[in-house]
Amino acid sequence: MSKPYDGEQTAATPEELREQVEQTRAELGDTVQALADKADVKARAKEKGAQAKEKGGEVAEQAAAKAAELKDKAVLAAHSVQDKVQDKLPDPVKDKAAQAAVQVRDTARDTAAKAGRVWDEKAPEPVRHQAAEGARVARDNRKLLISVAGAATLAWLVIRRKKA
Repeated sequence: MSKPYDGEQTAATPEELREQVEQTRAELGDTVQALADKADVKARAKEKGAQAKEKGGEVAEQAAAKAAELKDKAVLAAHSVQDKVQDKLPDPVKDKAAQAAVQVRDTARDTAAKAGRVWDEKAPEPVRHQAAEGARVARDNRKLLISVAGAATLAWLVIRRKKA
């Protein structure tokens, strides 16, 4: 900003005066631009929206990856248990286990449906769109994702066994 007038002449020559005027104009232009940027609510809202969209996409991507990881672990554990106890259990126990598995599957499906409804009601449209796009990409690349998850699990198991 310019300095207050102190009663003394600040520029000795017309050239110095021109330079001071140009400098003051530049400072004033910067100040006006800064004020205009602060007053542009629409641009600031768009910027915040873009940040929220980016963060929502990251959260959806992380949630999808974690869900796939948990599903893989559950499938592996179920197969392992099933293989170990299949021949040792009497038929009534097998029947009860099958009924329990169906009940757990149905409960999980209902819970997932409820979560989906809450997501549809609460998530902003841009975030829902980005999450749907991420899910589509994951479905299209399912084999690759499963391979990568399997390789990561295998690497984790190897590292874990080396530490033990």
